[in-house]
Amino acid sequence: MVRALAVDDEQPALAELLYLLRADPRVRSAEGAPDADTALSRIGRALAAGAAGEDAVDVVFLDIQMAGRTGLDVARLIAHFDRPPLIVFVTAHEGFALQAFDLKAVDYVLKPVRRERLAEAVRRVRDLTEPAPAAAAPEQIAVELGGVTRFVAVEDIAYVEAQGDYARLHTGDGSHLVRIPLSTLEERWAAHGFVRVHRSHLVALRRVEELRLDAGTTTVKVAGADLAVSRRHARPLRDLLTRHAAQGDPPRP
Repeated sequence: MVRALAVDDEQPALAELLYLLRADPRVRSAEGAPDADTALSRIGRALAAGAAGEDAVDVVFLDIQMAGRTGLDVARLIAHFDRPPLIVFVTAHEGFALQAFDLKAVDYVLKPVRRERLAEAVRRVRDLTEPAPAAAAPEQIAVELGGVTRFVAVEDIAYVEAQGDYARLHTGDGSHLVRIPLSTLEERWAAHGFVRVHRSHLVALRRVEELRLDAGTTTVKVAGADLAVSRRHARPLRDLLTRHAAQGDPPRP
């Protein structure tokens, strides 16, 4: 269970953030601080208590532009402490993202805060603060070729291409056609890092080599193939890749 501290100098925004955090069943407690100095005092108390103490804080949800010290100032200060809490920035401004991830932020949530977007940030925090479950055997999918059934590991698939009611799985050593709609694979393999970039393509984030914007057209290079990215998927994909890189898990060629 996550113990959170929310920091924002605008009371309505702070109240809304606390409401959303407290409504999440993975959040054990959520406190609020109206400014950076109050937040630093509370974080100091948490660090003195230790991770197992009653005053412990696992994550700080930080507004960036505040009167006095900014959220970036707070993050820089607590970064020097031993075992500081995780940081999630919550801001109305996109322009601070690079600075935020340079400070090892877990996530960067834009205002107005959507419930599902905040839930994703909480999931990332929980995954970092709770022990990981025992590793499961790699998931596989059965494919047929010339009357022979083979099993392909999902982690070996770079991207998937829709072909009517079928889907073509592209791996490093070829492709395989399966009679499964792309929408089904999108839902089934979301936990494996696959995301939709176009109505015809599903890609593995870890296999993305390049995201390119040229004359208003976005493409992504996956395992050497240049795939079109639809306009509605372009920004979410860019945000996912930025967070993916910030967590130290670079794409695999």
